[in-house]
Amino acid sequence: MKILDLRPITEKQKSQYNKIATHVMQSWEWGEARKALGTPVFRYGIFANDKLKTAFQLILHKIPFTNFNVGYLPKGPFPDGAFTNALKAIGKAHKCAFIKLEPSVIASEAKQSIPKVFHLSPKPLFTKYNFIVDLTKSEDELLKNMHPKTRYNILVAQKHKVTVKESVDDEAFRVYLRLYFETTRRQGYHGHNENYHQKIWDTLKDMGMARLLIASFKNKPLTAWMLLNFKDTLYYPYGGSSVEHKEVMANNLIAWEAIKLGKKMGLKSFDMWGADSRRGFHKFKAGYRGKLVEYIGTFDLVFNWPIYLIFTFIDKLMPLKVFLLKWISH
Repeated sequence: MKILDLRPITEKQKSQYNKIATHVMQSWEWGEARKALGTPVFRYGIFANDKLKTAFQLILHKIPFTNFNVGYLPKGPFPDGAFTNALKAIGKAHKCAFIKLEPSVIASEAKQSIPKVFHLSPKPLFTKYNFIVDLTKSEDELLKNMHPKTRYNILVAQKHKVTVKESVDDEAFRVYLRLYFETTRRQGYHGHNENYHQKIWDTLKDMGMARLLIASFKNKPLTAWMLLNFKDTLYYPYGGSSVEHKEVMANNLIAWEAIKLGKKMGLKSFDMWGADSRRGFHKFKAGYRGKLVEYIGTFDLVFNWPIYLIFTFIDKLMPLKVFLLKWISH
């Protein structure tokens, strides 16, 4: 008979923890970046007969004007019975009004249904869909599989002598920040603040898990991407671009160079971080013909219904994603 035990994870168990962590946002290193932002981070393991079976970390955010917290657990494991019981205990111990859960579980691969105690969230922070490129394929095969327009645009960029440089220096990071915030202003969406990007960059770069790609035309930076690597996957979470010289197709070339970089690093997958058919970037990512995957979704484990319903009401006035971003950026 298996004896299940929930325990905090210690730094001595870092390697063991990372072996079964499900995503870069569940990595030990990501947790350290969040700590650098002043965010409370809690790591736990579920042990069976003293062997670590499930590992996860969640962050807490204080709800203004209350004594309650919101727990957020992005890209974690499937909430089976043991994990669900663990979250119930954690939520009660930390006075959570609710815990928002976004499992890194592809719907077609889920072996069971989400327990009924979880409620489908009215506002996900991650999109339900994503493109994942198989880096085990050859470059020729990857190019051949691309949408013809994407392949053509890569050639256009190469003919215009667009250059893509990998970098981890401070000047490249300043370029990245400038292009990122130029993009958020232009497109009118709420991204993370400068301090957030700085802490994520500093922490993960020093641990060999972050690098930048800068695409330039005639020595003028046009596009910048931050790339993260964890285990066998390269992730593209953040980027920015200029409206200048769109005709040289720098965006298409930087994506192709990111794919080639992942292959060079010996990684197996390129995770494009999300797909949303309502936005133009979906079409851009789709051109690289990665596998379109659907995750099981975003769920809330509610402990205090009155406060949770107030959040739902606030969401009608201000998108919950914007509301939470103001916290998780600090």
